[in-house]
Amino acid sequence: MSKGVNRQVLLAEKPAGKLGPEHFKMSEAAMAEPGDGEALVRVRYISLDAANRAWMHGATYRAAVEPNTVMAGGGIAEVVTSKAPGLAPGDIVFGDTGWQDYAIVSAKSVSKLPKIDPMTHLLSVYGIAGLTAYFGLLDIGKPKPGETVVVSAAAGSVGSIVGQIAKIRGCRAIGIAGGKDKCNWLTSELGFDAAVDYKDGAVFKALRAAAPDGIDVYFDNVGGDILEACLSLMNNRGRIACCGAISQYDGVPSAHGPRGVPGLIVVKRLIMQGFIVMDFMARRDEALKDLQSWVAAGKLKVQEDVINGLENTPNALIGLLAGENRGKRMIKV
Repeated sequence: MSKGVNRQVLLAEKPAGKLGPEHFKMSEAAMAEPGDGEALVRVRYISLDAANRAWMHGATYRAAVEPNTVMAGGGIAEVVTSKAPGLAPGDIVFGDTGWQDYAIVSAKSVSKLPKIDPMTHLLSVYGIAGLTAYFGLLDIGKPKPGETVVVSAAAGSVGSIVGQIAKIRGCRAIGIAGGKDKCNWLTSELGFDAAVDYKDGAVFKALRAAAPDGIDVYFDNVGGDILEACLSLMNNRGRIACCGAISQYDGVPSAHGPRGVPGLIVVKRLIMQGFIVMDFMARRDEALKDLQSWVAAGKLKVQEDVINGLENTPNALIGLLAGENRGKRMIKV
């Protein structure tokens, strides 16, 4: 890269239907200088998440991404120059760097990270994915030993960790994923007790066979028909942690969400709660201590899907939405 030029991936236009490469464009901008309280950072890894697609629809827990602006996205970056107390060259930070080589960030908008090898673990098991799995399952789902935990998008970055934490906590873990390969991987490599292939079509029937005693905790990453199937199999006083609704993000959302919800929630006394991992950041250190000890003990396996090159970011996100990845997908800039 020539000195003084910053490559950027812009959102060219908001997609009306499915996301495609035509909705992005590569651009080059002059390097900016940090102001007071800011730092210039070099982006090392960009996190790819289903939420990237949701941000194109409109405001969520962050502002919408507008056309002809740098595509938003979390990233791990290294401080190059700093005019912010507490940030020094060489520091590693996480923040909304966007899809670009370099970013100007305010010290308030980033969090300083420990130096961990491999650095990629800071985006997967010790990053948003691992923390989302940890707090969503343990704080919202509250699983007890012997209970049955079901997780959708189980081969993805969050789901693959949820199932393994459920096993660590003495539960029966069932994953819902797309395709035989992913399902085999969940049971043979990650230790799930059973896996249901939603591409087979008969999700309810397969789930009922895999969870003959019903479902106590459902960790929902997809919404739609799969949430409907799980709701009807929930045990009394079951808990549902609502993390995302990937089935609704890309293309035209299905006309219905789960049917019969209010009646089921009342009769079965279910608790259904949405959450955002940022709500738990005050307790991040406690979660990291557990996650690091489980990884060190070999109880928690880390699966990462690293793709090289900023220019490949659009296709990598499109592939993620199509379910190509196993574990945490990211771009090495």
